[in-house]
Amino acid sequence: MNSSVSAPSFPKPQPLMGWRRVRVVLIVSVVVGLIWLPIFQSSWVLLLFRLLFVGLVQLLIYGLFERWPQRLPLWLARWVLQVAAVAIVVPFATVFIYSLTTFSTPAVWSLDDKKMLGFGLLTAVGLLVSPWIAMSALYRHINGHAQRQALSFELERSEFARDALDSRLRLLQTQVEPHFLFNTLANVRELVDSGSPQASAVLNSLIAYLRAAVPNLNNASSTLGRELELVRAYLELMHMRMPDRMQFSIDVDEAALKIQCPSMSLLTLVENSVRHGIDPSEDGGQIDVTVRLKDGRCLAQVSDTGIGLAQDAHGNQGSKGLGTGLTNLRERMQLVFSGDAQLSLTARVPHGFNAELNFPAQFESLVSGSKS
Repeated sequence: MNSSVSAPSFPKPQPLMGWRRVRVVLIVSVVVGLIWLPIFQSSWVLLLFRLLFVGLVQLLIYGLFERWPQRLPLWLARWVLQVAAVAIVVPFATVFIYSLTTFSTPAVWSLDDKKMLGFGLLTAVGLLVSPWIAMSALYRHINGHAQRQALSFELERSEFARDALDSRLRLLQTQVEPHFLFNTLANVRELVDSGSPQASAVLNSLIAYLRAAVPNLNNASSTLGRELELVRAYLELMHMRMPDRMQFSIDVDEAALKIQCPSMSLLTLVENSVRHGIDPSEDGGQIDVTVRLKDGRCLAQVSDTGIGLAQDAHGNQGSKGLGTGLTNLRERMQLVFSGDAQLSLTARVPHGFNAELNFPAQFESLVSGSKS
């Protein structure tokens, strides 16, 4: 297996003579020129021209060593090379500009004490101020690069978190599928074992139901309309199995049919009522499914008149014996809606069970498509 280790990347160079950098040189030149104005005997325009020339030469050298050489020895930092180059070029640039601007004068500028004083001041300012400006520019550049890199890392972390969420949802979904299918097949087996004459009709209904349901089992997101189709088919199937012991009703707001919800969510509540409420009861019971929209939220409730919630040793009602379906459903709702969903389980009087889902009414897809 081949492996490689990449060296830390230096921030991408800015434009060689970009306006932001030229603007800094211009501002510093004007400020220094105004400070020197009372002691400078020549024209202020000439002073400003010399200051700008030296500053722009330093800016050019700073930009060149920002790009060249592309590779440096490990013991030499690029910023050290840049600052040193900016400082070294100052006397050469000052000599050149003084020679250029005094070309028409008969006396050599190096023999004039006043011009030498100006030369010394300009060189001193270049040596003292310019490296600090170069360091501050380098700091801003690196700081900006670090902020962009931190933002990039945050976006990457968010993508990893979303992938982890999708993986967790798929894991929970795979737990729901066999749980639901095995419970349904167990109901058919009971009819076959008891020799019920309805076994064949129920099995045919189950086959028709599974043909409609199985293609949707792997979908992480569904709509309440599709969920209610499965719920109705399932309740009709269970009613055929025990026609004298189970009745049901479905009452849904028409506007709620297109609302997105986790796949198998409503069916999980209905199956729980059948298996843990109606089936164990000698008298059976009624299952009522209602879906309402209120203040931008969806309230989906499944109520039954079965044996009700199990109680612990202290008489407190709990979820013991309700199976893995509700446990998985609660966790899936929390994951999909980022904590903005509730699954409420309450007892009915004199007996029975209420399960209510409360979640945001969203019409767009809840789960993004998986990446290839």
